[in-house]
Amino acid sequence: MADPPRQRVPTPEERELWREAMRDTVRLVPPSRPAAAMAVAIVADPAPSRTLSASPPASAAVLPPVQTPPRPGLPPLELGRSAGLDRRTDERLRRGQLVIDGRIDLHGLTQSAAHDELARFLDGSQRAGRRCVLVITGKGAVSQGGGVLRNATPRWLAEPGLRRMIVAIHRAQPQHGGEGALYVLLKRRRPAVEL
Repeated sequence: MADPPRQRVPTPEERELWREAMRDTVRLVPPSRPAAAMAVAIVADPAPSRTLSASPPASAAVLPPVQTPPRPGLPPLELGRSAGLDRRTDERLRRGQLVIDGRIDLHGLTQSAAHDELARFLDGSQRAGRRCVLVITGKGAVSQGGGVLRNATPRWLAEPGLRRMIVAIHRAQPQHGGEGALYVLLKRRRPAVEL
């Protein structure tokens, strides 16, 4: 039986190249998990298939998590805070007084499927000219700090790909799902300029 191929440690130049390549990536793992559980080893293997391992072998180098710098022009998106939105509209959104143009229910989906469906829904809603949409996540088990989707959705909405479409988010009023739903106010889509 042949020995497995030896793994080599990346050079400082390769590490720097990796950091540069990953500079614009967004962390999808909740920040509450220990950094060691998120570390990924890069294994250089002369064979055509490369392996990424969640538990790095002792000889592999573990790169630290890459911090994504804030993007200029996009204020941080926080649940219940609306940067750049007039006070009257913000208050009407918070009270559930804006017309809800569309809704999506993420109940029963895995995190990955829910994230994909949410991105498609928001993109389609903005293209269709919808302004205020309702995202239903479910409340989850209160004893466990709420549902996974309920906790993950505000983070997903703050990711650069979705953030660029959103003006503000607020927890829904009880008649629209309360703690298990969010009002999302979308930016108006600018028409393409014809040349």
